[in-house]
Amino acid sequence: QVQLVESGGGLVQAGGSLRLSCAASESIFSINVMGWHRQAPGKQRELVAAINNGGITNYADSVKGRFTISRDSAKNTVYLQMNSLEPEDTAAYYCNAVVVRGVVSNYWGQGTQVTVSS
Repeated sequence: QVQLVESGGGLVQAGGSLRLSCAASESIFSINVMGWHRQAPGKQRELVAAINNGGITNYADSVKGRFTISRDSAKNTVYLQMNSLEPEDTAAYYCNAVVVRGVVSNYWGQGTQVTVSS
């Protein structure tokens, strides 16, 4: 069982920046993929960015060039640096961990709210 604790959400004006953190309860190298998803009211949850245990990253087209996912293995933490925020980025952001050990297991954090005002 992997536990994930997010932090760093808040209210920011359009054009501003925020950094989200996701601390995992075990080594992030033992986790196959860690990612950030978001869900806006009335919309489906969508993948924002992900990084696998080899360091390969993947981004949604809507955030490419603005968001950066990174990791600190010493802290078992994954970050999402969000720059040039837009009102459309307003959503609850969830950290996700995918672990493949014979079966695929998905773990989620509790979510952190990001609100971008225009």
